[in-house]
Amino acid sequence: MKNSLLLYLIIIVLLLNVFTYMYFSKQLTFVKDKFAKTEVKLKKDLEAVNTKLVDANYFSLKKNENAQNYFNPDNATKTIQVEMLIPVVTEKLMDLNANPKGNPYIGQDQIGVNKFIINKVRILNHRWIIADFSDGEYWGEVLIKYFVNEDESVSFETFQSLLYQK
Repeated sequence: MKNSLLLYLIIIVLLLNVFTYMYFSKQLTFVKDKFAKTEVKLKKDLEAVNTKLVDANYFSLKKNENAQNYFNPDNATKTIQVEMLIPVVTEKLMDLNANPKGNPYIGQDQIGVNKFIINKVRILNHRWIIADFSDGEYWGEVLIKYFVNEDESVSFETFQSLLYQK
């Protein structure tokens, strides 16, 4: 009786070990497969986001070689670095928000008690800027021409402005 009980216990322990081994080995392959599928999905999502980013930056001075060549022509005696130009132009336009009547290049007169100020700026190419502006109640967009003068100062000219309905 003792021998048969010992034999049964050994068989049960052996079966438990086999089932435990099979469970953990299948779980490991399941986790590896799940990780591989997730990695493939994330790579596709990353590629899609990169494609959208490239499309979004299509109209940008940073990506437009023709506009960059305007500032860096082959026969120029003085060239302007585009990487330095973008923050300078943006800063000069945003500094005009300090004007008590609002930014003068918005193209809209003050409607309420708040002044119109520029919130976001995007330099499209060597000549155009698009900007978003608001007074906290009304919102709009403005298309601005900019010029880099011989003395490296920047001048602006409002081309078109639009104010959205409330």
